[in-house]
Amino acid sequence: MMANLVGKTVLVIGASGAFGQELSKQLMTQGAKVIGTSSSAASSSRLPIDLEQRLLVDLTDRTSIQTLTQYLLASKTPVDAIVFAAGLVAFGAIHETPAEAVSKLMSVNALGQIDLVSQLVPALTESAAQNREPFILSISGVISEAPMAGLAAYSASKTAIHGYGKAATKELKKLGIRWLDARPGHTESGLATRAIHGTAPNFGVGASVENVVSRIIAGILNDEPDLPSTSFK
Repeated sequence: MMANLVGKTVLVIGASGAFGQELSKQLMTQGAKVIGTSSSAASSSRLPIDLEQRLLVDLTDRTSIQTLTQYLLASKTPVDAIVFAAGLVAFGAIHETPAEAVSKLMSVNALGQIDLVSQLVPALTESAAQNREPFILSISGVISEAPMAGLAAYSASKTAIHGYGKAATKELKKLGIRWLDARPGHTESGLATRAIHGTAPNFGVGASVENVVSRIIAGILNDEPDLPSTSFK
């Protein structure tokens, strides 16, 4: 059965980044109402101007996550989907990567996302009760399928959210909530140039953000259960 995004409210975490901007754009093209977040007031200037709401959330700060989720729940703001477009990367050997960088990677790429999802399950459950086909989208990337040397900390953070989502899928399915994990390969999002530690190796030319996001949107609309790296080739 083909899903329908018309009129659905989608929370895009990290809507100020390259992936988040394109996801927001294509979701709205499909008729969705998008609530977009940025991690700071400074980055909020990059949020698309036609969002339903612009909010802040710092995935490294549990209080910030609680502030966002409590606002959404208390205001009874519909949440039919959560899309995670926020992410960080770091490069370097395990003995050279600072513990602070590892902690930040885990917070943004996994722990913060897990915390946010767990707190918004009531809103997604309400969406399911109204037959609005709620879903969660994570982007763990090909690195979660094939962890790489020199990217151990990043690999760990992405493997964590992939594994969590895979297990959570079995629980959430009973509540009428779908979790779709996308694992595209190297994409020209500019993330590699903004590493919080180290320097990126030469990955070669990656896929365009627009094409990767189009494939993800197709996966949502076609009700696909998973988007492995092979689905982006």
